[in-house]
Amino acid sequence: MSHYYDAHPDAATDEKEITYAYQQHQLHLTTDAGVFSRDQVDFGSDLLVHTFLNAHPPGQIKTIVDVGCGYGPIGLMLAKVAPHDHVTMLDVNHRALGLAEKNAQRNQLSNVTIKESDGLSQIADETQQYVVTNPPIRAGKQVVHQIFVDAHRVLEANGELYVVIQKKQGMPSAKKKMETIFGNVESIKNSKGYHILKSVKS
Repeated sequence: MSHYYDAHPDAATDEKEITYAYQQHQLHLTTDAGVFSRDQVDFGSDLLVHTFLNAHPPGQIKTIVDVGCGYGPIGLMLAKVAPHDHVTMLDVNHRALGLAEKNAQRNQLSNVTIKESDGLSQIADETQQYVVTNPPIRAGKQVVHQIFVDAHRVLEANGELYVVIQKKQGMPSAKKKMETIFGNVESIKNSKGYHILKSVKS
C-alpha cells in the first residue's frame, strides 16, 4: 500500500479533472489516484491560499516556496493571482510532480518552477521570502517538523512561514516546534478545526 508522500505511489492511475476558483481566478486541474486530495482541493489548502493572499495581495514581487505541492493547487493559484511573483513547487511524489507540470502548462503559468525535493533540500539558504505548506501529516511528526527547520534555513531575514494544520492532527506540537525554531508563532486564522500558523524569521 503506497501513500501520497511516497516517491512512486503504486495506485493504478485514474485521472480526473477538477476546477479550483479563487475570486475571479480559475484553475483547471488534472488529479489522479495516489496524490493528496484528488477529488477536490481540500479545505485546508483553500484556507491557506485565502489567508496568504489576504495578507499578501499582488503588488510587490515575491519569492514563494510551496512544500509538498501535490498536483499544484496552492502554488499554481498563488502564481496565477500574482503573475509577477515566482513560486517554486516541491514534492517527492513523482506522479504529483508530473501532474503539477501538466497543470502549470494547461493553465499557462510560466512563473513557477517545479522540482523533486525531499522537503526543502533542493532550495538554497536564505533565498526565499515566503514558505507555504500543507504538510504531509501522515508522513509523521519528524518529517513535518523537518520542514519547519528547513524553512527557517531557506527564508531571508523577515521571511515568513505559513502552515495549515488541523488541531486534531498535531497543531499544538507544530505550534510549539515553530516557536522553538523561529522564536515566534501565531495562529492567524482558524476554521473548522484547521489553523493557519505563521512564524517570521528575525
